[in-house]
Amino acid sequence: MINILQSLSKTVHFSLALAALLFVGMFFGAGGFDFDQIFWSWLFRFIHVTVAIMWIGLLWYFNFVQIPNMPKIPDEQKPAIGKVIAPSALLYFRYAALLTVISGLILAYLNGYAHEAMTLGIGSGGGRNTAIGIGMWLGLIMAFNVWFVIWPNQKKALGIVEVDPDIKAKSAKTAMLFSRTNTLLSMPMLLSMVAAQNLY
Repeated sequence: MINILQSLSKTVHFSLALAALLFVGMFFGAGGFDFDQIFWSWLFRFIHVTVAIMWIGLLWYFNFVQIPNMPKIPDEQKPAIGKVIAPSALLYFRYAALLTVISGLILAYLNGYAHEAMTLGIGSGGGRNTAIGIGMWLGLIMAFNVWFVIWPNQKKALGIVEVDPDIKAKSAKTAMLFSRTNTLLSMPMLLSMVAAQNLY
């Protein structure tokens, strides 16, 4: 077991294997399953929730841990964050955002509420469609911020793209403000997504 836990790759693969065994045990214990709409809906919900946890978890890591503590780190140690940790975290951050949006849209399509949600339930009685639609739109805005504002500015702020020092400082501030905007939107987005499960 220690051998597995010392490797991230082995840990993740073992976790997926355990999840697969649990899935098989639950569904075959209940009489089995078919590769039908219910299965694909379940699978994409699982993917959606998993990648969304990574996305929002990293968003909160940046805003609750990294950004507030950067001023406390001695200047000679800051390159370790800027050159190693932040680029790696941003890679997972932006692709988790992308996969969250893609899996969420597929899930909405499979469950037949994509159009009603994207139009915020107008003409369909509101309730669940309005709630999930608000969550979806907030998620789309947040993902747009990740890919088209935060990441381009972070590339300049971290020195991945060479720019003048004043542009670098301005880019760092812009990335921080939009990351903070996404943090602001994260609670309403999560509330809307969760509330939709209890509305009709």
